[in-house]
Amino acid sequence: MSENIESETTTTTSETTETLGSSEPVANPSLEKDPSDWTTGDEPMTDSQRSYLDTLAREAGEEITADLTKAEASEHIDRLQQKTGRGQGS
Repeated sequence: MSENIESETTTTTSETTETLGSSEPVANPSLEKDPSDWTTGDEPMTDSQRSYLDTLAREAGEEITADLTKAEASEHIDRLQQKTGRGQGS
């Protein structure tokens, strides 16, 4: 009894596919940009920022003005994440 076994060859190339995110954290401080340097930093904060900032401020027992820019909102979010324990590495 004879069996024919076909083998499948997989070719690996050095090309990579661009993805967002990572399965493992990657520390690269050069990718972080100060919110005050954002080109859209002086625009009004986004609805998502407003909602998250409201949640964080309530948890922290703070009141924050609602007429923030994107950059200001980001800075408050970073600060309040650390204060409430929601920040990375806390």
